[in-house]
Amino acid sequence: MFGREKKSSSPDSSSGKEPPYPNNYYDPDIGRGPASDNDDDLRLRFSPSRERRLLAKIDLHVIPVLSVLYLLAFLDRTNIANASIFGLQDELRLQGSQYNTALTIFFVPYILFEIPSNVLLKKLKPHGLVQNYSGLLATRFFLGLTETGMFPGSFYLIGMWYRRSEAQKRYSFFFGSTSLAGAFGGLLASAIGNMEGLRGYRGWRWIFLLEGLLTCVVAFAFFFVIPDFPENAKWLTEEERRYVQIRLLKDQGRSAAERPISFRDVVKVFKDYKIFVGGFMYFGLIVPAYSYAFFAPGIIQTYGYNRIQTQLYSVPPWAASFTFAMVVAYFSDKFKHRFAFAIMPICVAIAGFAILIVVHDNHHLQYGALCMVTMGVYSAMPVVVCWFNMNLGGHHRRAVGTAWQIGFGNIGGIIATYAFQPKDKADFYRPGYAICISFICLSAGSCLVYAASLLMQNRQREKAPRSLLTEFEKTELGDMNPEYRYLL
Repeated sequence: MFGREKKSSSPDSSSGKEPPYPNNYYDPDIGRGPASDNDDDLRLRFSPSRERRLLAKIDLHVIPVLSVLYLLAFLDRTNIANASIFGLQDELRLQGSQYNTALTIFFVPYILFEIPSNVLLKKLKPHGLVQNYSGLLATRFFLGLTETGMFPGSFYLIGMWYRRSEAQKRYSFFFGSTSLAGAFGGLLASAIGNMEGLRGYRGWRWIFLLEGLLTCVVAFAFFFVIPDFPENAKWLTEEERRYVQIRLLKDQGRSAAERPISFRDVVKVFKDYKIFVGGFMYFGLIVPAYSYAFFAPGIIQTYGYNRIQTQLYSVPPWAASFTFAMVVAYFSDKFKHRFAFAIMPICVAIAGFAILIVVHDNHHLQYGALCMVTMGVYSAMPVVVCWFNMNLGGHHRRAVGTAWQIGFGNIGGIIATYAFQPKDKADFYRPGYAICISFICLSAGSCLVYAASLLMQNRQREKAPRSLLTEFEKTELGDMNPEYRYLL
């Protein structure tokens, strides 16, 4: 993998013992020179057109598989909102905040197991009937448990394939599967809802049955095609694998992919205050994101639509958010900049919620404001995650940091499940909208702090004398290496 060299003076090699790190590329005795004398020749053999073909090959193997899996995962966790329109609360006799509690229970295991799941992903490679309220809670709990590693693991995996300046389009496309899931879910629910009463089942049961079955079938098939890390990808030639590793080495430094993550590594990651700032950037966006995902059908229904119309009208905002997210991602990669392209969508979302707070008699304007909310929130989220994730150097810091950001951020999902209460319907859900604006502002402030921190550290490192660290020490430090430069 990165920096594979012959070892002539390593104590382990001279004694005949097995080296502590397989494949030698992460040897503490690694030299200061280039990883291989042939690396420069390999770079010359990969012309820009050949590199583009290689990137297209990687895109085809990595992004669609992960996007489809996450589309189905997000569909399964949010289709309860569609099911609610088709009688779930009535048949299960849910009262008061019991529906909100059913939404909340999903996040308990989902949050608790984020970091362990990413640590296990590195070790294991990327290849987890309701009659009453209690049954609903149990189902939601186990759904959260089985989905816990899907999202952070996918972001982590994508981050190990692409350079920082080209990652945003891929991240946004993958994250856009949430928007597509929302649109797809609305269309499916409008069709499945017509099965009301078939074989004695209410429409909401058919939604869960058919969409859950689809996930099971696809997940089984995709088990055999889900991508590995670059160093293990069998669909690349040896030369292509080496070139992918070289280009990432130049952009991000050595990854230490073969070294296991220890508890000490986890503790060291949390000594960097930027890790906590990154968590708050995502946390602030999760509240409005899940608030919309869980309650939008109910809000749209208050505009006077029947059940089928409500499902159909839930589709355009999701479609708009996917389109806007890809536009934002394109220009973010083009200008190799993240901060401005995180703040701009956040401002769009704030404007949308502001309209919803003050306008209550113009359903067309309110519906347009919902589109602004989805466009803003679901475009800013992939930028924030990509920005933070791709600035973390090395497998160990990226695995722990990404899982932390997603795990801590999803605490906002618990808040979101209680943001819109049935009693607030008479007040046009203004308390819920106000909560969402507050947390979006928290995210914007955190983005500002994070950007200022990166700018300050880059300037300090530019002025500092050249470091005398060994390659091993640089690899251990990851992005804390004084020669590392953060992307703003």
